[in-house]
Amino acid sequence: MGIKLEQFKAERRRLNDLVLSTENTHIKRFFTLDNAVYSKGAIPVKYKEMLGLVASMVLRCDDCIAYHVDRCFEEKANKEEMDELMSIALVVGGSITIPHVRRAYDLWDELAKDQADKSV
Repeated sequence: MGIKLEQFKAERRRLNDLVLSTENTHIKRFFTLDNAVYSKGAIPVKYKEMLGLVASMVLRCDDCIAYHVDRCFEEKANKEEMDELMSIALVVGGSITIPHVRRAYDLWDELAKDQADKSV
């Protein structure tokens, strides 16, 4: 896993632990709901992650984009699917999403390179 993604995941874990260490039941319930929504159901997890990625692109949340790009990769989305996801996000979100499209592709390429390096 590339250094950028490792750093992102470590920081996300650290911050999630910080938030979840509070006694705030509303936040804990929301986190639980978020996990439940993306779990296996009538819609396969891979497609839920794809939906999450498009929504995150349109909302322009870089942390969410990184999370969902990684999850789409883990759920075996392929490059062609990624291309279509980026097209949908761009059409729905408009040109303001272009910087986020760039970063999403950069992370996707990092994941693909890491996977190729491991298979050698």
